[in-house]
Amino acid sequence: MITIENLRKSYGKLQVLNNVSASFGAGRVISIIGPNGSGKTTMSKCILGMVLPDDGDIKIGGESVLNKHAYRSQIGYMPQIGRYPENMKIRQVIGMIRDIRKDVKQIDEELIGLYGLEAMYEKRMGALSGGTKQKVSAALAFMFNPQILILDEPTAGLDPISAEILKCKILKEKKNGKLILITSHIMSEIEEVADEVLCLMDGQLKFHETIAGIKAQANEERLSRAIAKIMNEED
Repeated sequence: MITIENLRKSYGKLQVLNNVSASFGAGRVISIIGPNGSGKTTMSKCILGMVLPDDGDIKIGGESVLNKHAYRSQIGYMPQIGRYPENMKIRQVIGMIRDIRKDVKQIDEELIGLYGLEAMYEKRMGALSGGTKQKVSAALAFMFNPQILILDEPTAGLDPISAEILKCKILKEKKNGKLILITSHIMSEIEEVADEVLCLMDGQLKFHETIAGIKAQANEERLSRAIAKIMNEED
């Protein structure tokens, strides 16, 4: 579904992505991991069209998407920190986005219901806790039935019950054939929802493997230990 070919991106002398290639298929959850500054966010923003790579290509369904815009309607994005107009109410934000995407007939409001957002519709965004803003961001990401979801630290700030609701939603949409890319530092969470792990280090692809493959390679039952062992061996 998504193919990344020899992606390069630099900011001045800092090379953020160095010849990264990977492919992601439909009906899979891929966790993108790596230390801060490894290139995770830049790679996601290149896929979203928010950052233009210096070299390489990104294809969705076999077609290059560089310098194009229409493909973005296939993607639902949940940022790590959602930034909204502080004076707008939850109802107004959701209504505004629905107006922008009025071409979409199949609306998914499941997370609005599960998170009880309707009861908070008249609250202003500036008065919301970080966790409630995350719930709004999650609801908007899934709302327009996208074929691809990019979720950046999606459970950060969510209470355990709300995080569990979101993980169940991710697994449900995977069964519906969606491709879901998640950046996360929480290994237990990755192990619960992901099929594959892609690791970036200093802008380079360190490994891209199934969770079962990572555990087998390291001969470890816990994913966190398996990844630590592989990283130490490669260092």
